[in-house]
Amino acid sequence: MLLVTLVSDALQILTLLVIVRAVLSWVPSVDYGHPVVGLIMRLTDPVLKPVRSVLPPMGGVDLSPLVAILLLQLAGQLLIRMLISLVAGA
Repeated sequence: MLLVTLVSDALQILTLLVIVRAVLSWVPSVDYGHPVVGLIMRLTDPVLKPVRSVLPPMGGVDLSPLVAILLLQLAGQLLIRMLISLVAGA
């Protein structure tokens, strides 16, 4: 069950980082050279870039964070269910 907790926590943290990145995109004075902002960008790029390649901005609004969060939650639930069934079957 430790693995299930770790996966769940990692997905929650990644979801939170996607939200933080979306909020940062609305702040005009964000220093993208700051190490913390750079870390957030590097951690969320692998999630957001594939979504952006499929979903272009609509009317100047980037919906990729919303879609990425939904996909993260869906994938997380599926992965956790698989892990639980593996543990229960062992």
